Amino acid sequence: MAPHGQPEQVPDDGLTTRQRRDRPLLIVHTGQGKGKSTAAFGLALRGWAQGWPVGVFQFVKSAKWRIGEEKALRVLSASGEGGTVSWHKMGQGWSWVQRRIDPAADPAGAAAEGWAQIARDLSAGTYRLYVLDELTYPLRWGWIDLDEVLAVLAARPDGQHVVITGREAPAALVDAADLVTDMTKVKHPMDAGQKGQRGIEW
Repeated sequence: MAPHGQPEQVPDDGLTTRQRRDRPLLIVHTGQGKGKSTAAFGLALRGWAQGWPVGVFQFVKSAKWRIGEEKALRVLSASGEGGTVSWHKMGQGWSWVQRRIDPAADPAGAAAEGWAQIARDLSAGTYRLYVLDELTYPLRWGWIDLDEVLAVLAARPDGQHVVITGREAPAALVDAADLVTDMTKVKHPMDAGQKGQRGIEW
């Protein structure tokens, strides 16, 4: 990347500088290192500051977990100072589904229902930024069809950014993405037997 965010080359694609700059992005945060979700929530914070409607969808984390970013973004959303932030967890059976399901008894069904709602939101242009936290796991486990996800993302109406987090992102998803970051672990306290701690992991 060149200094000051200037591209090293400009493609001959017929777009104006503004059109190219404002093109919606598909972003993937993957890899074995810590910080994939944290970086995505940082994007959510930026989106809130821009006045965007933001949708956060967590596919693996339990509904019982109260992470710091969720609390902060809910408070900011309610403040009226920026955009709105909607937060949904698979562990709550997805708050919008008509047919309540027990995610513990049917996690694959809960993930599929969650993805179906996200697809509807993308089609309707509900949010400007979507954080699909840990979506790579139900994709790897076969709970959600990768080809369908790629097709829906490719067909989404303009103006919607999507960030997907999780380890071992499928190669086809990486190929389709505009921005991919691989978080590489160098050291982690867990390597020395230390458990996660308040303010660092949540």
